[in-house]
Amino acid sequence: MSEITQQLPPVVEFPSLEKDSFDIRAIKNSTLTLMVWGIAIMASIPLFSVIFMLISEGGSRIDIEALTEIPPAGFETGGGFGNAIIGTFVMVGIASLISIPFGIMAALHLAILDPNSKLTTISRFLAKVLTGFPSILAGVFVYAVIVITTGTYSAWAGGVALAVLMLPTVTLAAEEAMRQVPQRMKDAAYGMGCTRTQVIMQVVLPTGLPGILTGVILAVAGAAGESAPLLFTALFSNYYMAELAEPTASLSILIYNFSGMPFDNQIELAWAASLVLVVLVLFFNILARVVGRSKFKE
Repeated sequence: MSEITQQLPPVVEFPSLEKDSFDIRAIKNSTLTLMVWGIAIMASIPLFSVIFMLISEGGSRIDIEALTEIPPAGFETGGGFGNAIIGTFVMVGIASLISIPFGIMAALHLAILDPNSKLTTISRFLAKVLTGFPSILAGVFVYAVIVITTGTYSAWAGGVALAVLMLPTVTLAAEEAMRQVPQRMKDAAYGMGCTRTQVIMQVVLPTGLPGILTGVILAVAGAAGESAPLLFTALFSNYYMAELAEPTASLSILIYNFSGMPFDNQIELAWAASLVLVVLVLFFNILARVVGRSKFKE
C-alpha cells in the first residue's frame, strides 16, 4: 500500500481564481475605474445642464406655430422660426451637394490614385489645416468672392461658405475609410481582371461606405450649427425664402439676433430655436455613431 502511495504524482495546487479585493492589482483597477467614472460624470454635468436649461426654457414654446410661422415684430406676440428651419436645411443641402462629391473625389486621389506624390502630401496637409480654419474667415472669403460679385446676400453664398468648412472633414474621413479597405480585396479584384475604375466603384467605395457616411454626417452636423460664416453670406430674413439669390434666415443667426433683444417673446423663441438646433445636431451625431458602429460589425 505504501509503495502505491509513493508512486502517485504529487498534488498540484492551482492558484485561486476568486477575486481578492485587497490585491494590489485589484486596488489599482478599482481606483482607476472610479477615477474614470468621476471624470465622465464631471464632463457630463455641463452637457446635461445645458440640455436641461434648453428643455425647461424652450420646451414650453415648441409647438406647431413656432415651427411653421415667421418671426414676429418686436412688440408682437406669437410667431415662430419656420423660415429659419427651412433656410438652415436649404443651405446645409447646398453645402452637401458641393462638398460631398468633391470631398470623395479628393479622397480617392489621396488614398487610391496617387497616395505618395508630393501633391498628395501637400493636399493632405492643407486639408488638415482647414479642419482648424476659423469659420468666420470662410465667411469673409465667400463674401469677397460671391456676395460682392453678385451684389446680394444669398442662400447660395451661405451654402458655399458651409461647403468650405465641410470639405476637409469629408475628405479626411473618406480617405481614412478608403485606406482601411484591405489590400488583399483590391489585389483579388485586380487578379480577376477588374480595371482600376471597377475596383474603386465595386470594392473600395462599397467597403468604405460606412466610414465615408460617418464623416459626411459629422460634417453636416457641424455645418448646421455654424453662425459666423452666415453673417457675411446669407445674413438674415424675417420671411420665407422665395429664391436662392436673396438673404436667407437660419437657426443660428436667429438665435444670435433674438437672444439680445429686450422682448420676452423673442427671447423665448431664441430658447426654442436653440433646443431645435441642439436636437438636430444630436440626431446627426447619433446617426454617425450608428453608422460607424455598423462598419465595425461588418
